Amino acid sequence: MRTDIHPENYRLVAFKDMSNEDVFITKSTVDSKETIDLDGVEYPLVKLEISRTSHPYYTGKSKLVDTAGRIDKFKNKYSKFKK
Repeated sequence: MRTDIHPENYRLVAFKDMSNEDVFITKSTVDSKETIDLDGVEYPLVKLEISRTSHPYYTGKSKLVDTAGRIDKFKNKYSKFKK
């Protein structure tokens, strides 16, 4: 293996999904000002809005999109600009 190919700050980092409080640890070079203590070890913490545990594609839960309602709302909003 080649030596000295990784950046100096390549380390274990905790990522926390804020929507469901899931925490996973992986190696990263991301900067973080916050830390979290897991099992007696302190890790830099990066907060995420969405991750593999909350994304609809991975969970199989999809949101119903009311496209007809959106179209009607758009038409009503901009109907005053008709020629």
